[in-house]
Amino acid sequence: MPHMRHGAGVLWPSVHCPSCSFDDTKVIDSRVSEEGNAVRRRRCCLQCEYRFTTYERLDEQPLFVIKRDGSRVPFERAKMAAGMLAAVKGRPVADEVIAMVAERLEDTMRARGTEVTSSEIGHAVLDELRELDEVAYMRFASVYKNFDDAADFRRELALLQKHANAARA
Repeated sequence: MPHMRHGAGVLWPSVHCPSCSFDDTKVIDSRVSEEGNAVRRRRCCLQCEYRFTTYERLDEQPLFVIKRDGSRVPFERAKMAAGMLAAVKGRPVADEVIAMVAERLEDTMRARGTEVTSSEIGHAVLDELRELDEVAYMRFASVYKNFDDAADFRRELALLQKHANAARA
C-alpha cells in the first residue's frame, strides 16, 4: 500500500521521487499555472533531495472528435501537437510554444462541450499557425486541405496575403 499523507482532513497518496523512487517528497512551492487550469508544485525528495515539478489538474470529461465519416474517436492533444510540430519543423518556433498552443486549443474545445469536429480542429490549428509562422501554415494547409497541384498553393497563398493585409488595416 502506498504511503499516505494527511492534508485538509483527507489522506492523499504520496508522490514517488522520479530519481530514486522514494515514497515521500516535500512540496517546496505551489503556484497556479499561467492558464489557471492547473496547480504547479515544486517538490523535493526527502531521501536524495532531487527536485522536480508536478501538475495537479482537474479530471475532465472525455472529449470526442467527430471525423468526416461520422465516426467518433477520443481527442488526443498529442496527435494535434504532432501535426503542428511537423509543420514547424526547421522553422523558428519552439516546441514549448506548440505545446502551449495545443493546450490552449484543447481548453477552448473542451469549453464548447464534449464533442468537436475534425474540421473545427483543423481550422483552429490553421488559425494559430497563420499567426505563428506563414511557412508552417502553408505546410499544414497543404496536408489538411489535400493540395493536388501548384494552383492550390497559389490560392491558399492569396488567402494568406489577404488575411495579412486585413490584419494590418
